[in-house]
Amino acid sequence: MSGFKDVVGHKDIIQYIQNAVEQDKVSHAYILNGAKGSGKKMLAKLFAMTLQCENSQSEPCGECRSCRQADSGNQPDIITIQHEKPGSISVDDIREQLNGDIMIKPYSNRYKIYIIPEADLLTVQAQNALLKTIEEPPAYGIILLLTTNAASMLETILSRSIVLNMKPVESEAFTSYMREKGVDEDKIPTLEKFSQGNIGKGLKLAQSDDFISMIQRLCYY
Repeated sequence: MSGFKDVVGHKDIIQYIQNAVEQDKVSHAYILNGAKGSGKKMLAKLFAMTLQCENSQSEPCGECRSCRQADSGNQPDIITIQHEKPGSISVDDIREQLNGDIMIKPYSNRYKIYIIPEADLLTVQAQNALLKTIEEPPAYGIILLLTTNAASMLETILSRSIVLNMKPVESEAFTSYMREKGVDEDKIPTLEKFSQGNIGKGLKLAQSDDFISMIQRLCYY
């Protein structure tokens, strides 16, 4: 099972999260904002696991019942919002999976945490429904919104949330990670340039023979 130590880059966000947990100053709403492949889902999962961990305050222990459940996707107090329509998250999705559920106290943990991937897809009506909960959340409720464009969120949601912006991974860390994954040394600078320091995108490009061939042809001509 991975922990914060396994995250490449984003040390400022990790430190912020750990300080908030250790000092018991956790907000009710966070927006993790960054490009696809930047690590939002991994950070959100680790944040939730840390909050629910029975043995640690700064890193999920990986051993307690809560950590084991979360790692297998079966932690009852960590809920990921699903949506049937591929292009939008509807008001019904939010009302049924979050607003209606959050009033039920946690089953076995201190918090009840809701993760909303692709929060950019929230309709205006869905955002307004979500806003009502963010404005008056129960003490145990925490909402993590994952976006590629935080500007798509209502200003009223932005003003009531902590926005954590994902930044490009430092060159040294990017190179080290690619080496660990067995990527050819001579390809790494090109991958870093085209992925703009995005680990997920860089690794995907590294596995694409078509992409490498295209770059080689462009450089030749």
